[in-house]
Amino acid sequence: MNPTQGPSMKLAGMTVAVLLLLGLTACGGPPKWVHKGSGAFNEKDSKAFYGVGSVVGVRNEPLAWDTAENRARAEIAKTFETYTGYLMRDYAASTTAGDFTRNTEEQNVERAIKTVTTATLSGVRPVDRYKDDKTNTYYVLAKLNLEEMKNNLEQAKELNAQVRDFVRKNADRLFERLEKEEDKRLNR
Repeated sequence: MNPTQGPSMKLAGMTVAVLLLLGLTACGGPPKWVHKGSGAFNEKDSKAFYGVGSVVGVRNEPLAWDTAENRARAEIAKTFETYTGYLMRDYAASTTAGDFTRNTEEQNVERAIKTVTTATLSGVRPVDRYKDDKTNTYYVLAKLNLEEMKNNLEQAKELNAQVRDFVRKNADRLFERLEKEEDKRLNR
């Protein structure tokens, strides 16, 4: 501040600075992807699968980041394959005894849900991180680019073809070797 300014000018300048600082702080907050969540999105001509993972209350920061990243990867995997088993058992009974004035009823309802996801995904990368200091929640955004996924699948097909060709070429030799081992075992 200019030393020749009066006290009211200094106060006004400080007030404006404080208001600007508060305004910038209020504009902060979590990135949009925290609330948008996981799924398949087409953004800027780039189709990709996104997963948002989070963990709250973990004091070990490296462990918290790793956990949030693994959960983000799991969110992407759930996009591709999820098996859900659901079981509900419902039991109800009403019993009247003796003079029909006493009635006993009982009910029991049980529900069990099991969800399993297994997938091998190549090319999933964490692309952003955010920590909410108020709630001690760590968030990680992971991305699987559709084009990279297609390339990885194509490479896997080629690898599977190579494995298939190897097995075909060596099947007779391996079968003969197995027969020899079995013969040795029987002749003991």
